[in-house]
Amino acid sequence: MSLEKQVHEARRWLRTAREDLEAAEALCRSGLFSHACFLSQQAGEKAMKALWYSFGEDPWGHSIQRLVLEFPELSIRKQVADLIEESVLLDRYYIPTRYPNGLPDLTPGQVYFSSDAEIALAAARQILSRVSTLMGEPQGA
Repeated sequence: MSLEKQVHEARRWLRTAREDLEAAEALCRSGLFSHACFLSQQAGEKAMKALWYSFGEDPWGHSIQRLVLEFPELSIRKQVADLIEESVLLDRYYIPTRYPNGLPDLTPGQVYFSSDAEIALAAARQILSRVSTLMGEPQGA
């Protein structure tokens, strides 16, 4: 992939991560906390994938923790290593926030609360901020 295409693809993923974060914030304000948690996870995942694309790599999978721990560029891996707690936290929201059979006799809407969504949003914001900085992109663009 040419450098121009690589940068374009990375920016597309970062833009989508930001849109997911905005949607998660709106869902949190609307009281849809499980959905806000899931979209926070999606924002973190897509941000990390944007970083992978910015280095010409082709990320695979949905674990943010793995995307952090296995980042192919060692110097960057060291710069994102302190995001591991945020990554692990968000990974926990990938399945049970969406499916009622991921929880014992409950639905996601019964289990996730405002505090869960706020924690998930903070973790996603942290990952997006770091990725934006590493990609040399403005924080809110």
